Amino acid sequence: MTIDEAQLADELLDRTRAAVPALRERADATAALRQVPPENWDLLRETGALKAIQSTRNGGYGLSMRDHLETVATLAEGCGSTAWCAGVVHAHSWLMSHYPVEAQDDVYGADPDAVVSAVIGARGTAVQTDDGYVLSGFWPFASGNEGAQWLLLGAAVKDGDGNVVDEGDFLVPSSDVVRHDDWFVNGLTGTGSCSVSVENVAVPAHRYLSLPGLIVNGAGPGADAQDGWNHRCAPVPVLCLALTGTAIGIARQAIRDFPSLVRGKTIAYTTDDQFSHPLTHLQAGEAAMLAHEGALILFNCADEIDAAGRAGTTLAFETRARMRLDCAKGVRRCLEAVEILFHASGASGIRTASPLTRAVADLRAINQHGLLNLEMNQELYGRIVLELEPNTPLI
Repeated sequence: MTIDEAQLADELLDRTRAAVPALRERADATAALRQVPPENWDLLRETGALKAIQSTRNGGYGLSMRDHLETVATLAEGCGSTAWCAGVVHAHSWLMSHYPVEAQDDVYGADPDAVVSAVIGARGTAVQTDDGYVLSGFWPFASGNEGAQWLLLGAAVKDGDGNVVDEGDFLVPSSDVVRHDDWFVNGLTGTGSCSVSVENVAVPAHRYLSLPGLIVNGAGPGADAQDGWNHRCAPVPVLCLALTGTAIGIARQAIRDFPSLVRGKTIAYTTDDQFSHPLTHLQAGEAAMLAHEGALILFNCADEIDAAGRAGTTLAFETRARMRLDCAKGVRRCLEAVEILFHASGASGIRTASPLTRAVADLRAINQHGLLNLEMNQELYGRIVLELEPNTPLI
């Protein structure tokens, strides 16, 4: 990391830390609103916390995946839902560096602070036309879309005869999208991850990026226009890792919150002081170490991605497969840590006012994401270790 890059990262982290008290103060209201409130979006823009890995060409900071993780984790110490949305917006801003230059300029030319929401999976259908595509579909889990000016929507691409010829992501302005108010959940409640849909929307050719093409080639058509290095990072590891920083921050904050939740209490149906009891010390130590292990796994993954990106080298296929498991294992460790604290807090832990109630719910929601399915990622990595064919191209 250069001195200028290090200074930029430190300044961003300082501004992000300064935003945590306001995010924490609004965390209950964010959950009740079921979406990130405008005040939080404004704060994210003011701090620059959305632009960590957005390319410098597009008005971002072009920082490392380690800086991305640290920024998102810090936000999560204040509000897990806001941090989740920031993390996925980071991923989408990074992905935009691979779109044709004209599409990058459509988004960031007039507004470097533009927010891009997405459902990257190919849930829709796009039909090729002479000058682009006609897109239709329904996409659930569009986190942060209420604060976005643009969306990336995944779809299978069909030719005029109805044959599927590709799949990828289509860039559409939010004004073309119908938002469905269906986000009624018990974790990451404030992310506003409701469903969106479009019907027969015309998309110009330059607002499309082939996902298989990006994975196979490691770069999209707009990558050569970038003047930094982080666009060279491996696509699937970047997109997986972008889902994990919130878990680190939630676990960190839960460990800080725990002492005040047990201080002055007696263990139920005993005369023992909970705070001074050896069992509590064992629980706190185990939880802190699990959270530490999760963070180590995830930051190590980020460092490996960064090292290859800086050097312009390609990560080995087996390494990329292991990174999917790294991401799943890292967030699972964070969940296991906070569940220990949640159980240790006793009946008071189920109160909605307890910070551990939301922490556990948010971490469970994170662990439910399809790309972070621990068992499936273990199977995937096991197949690669055994030199079998993978069961997914997303590596």
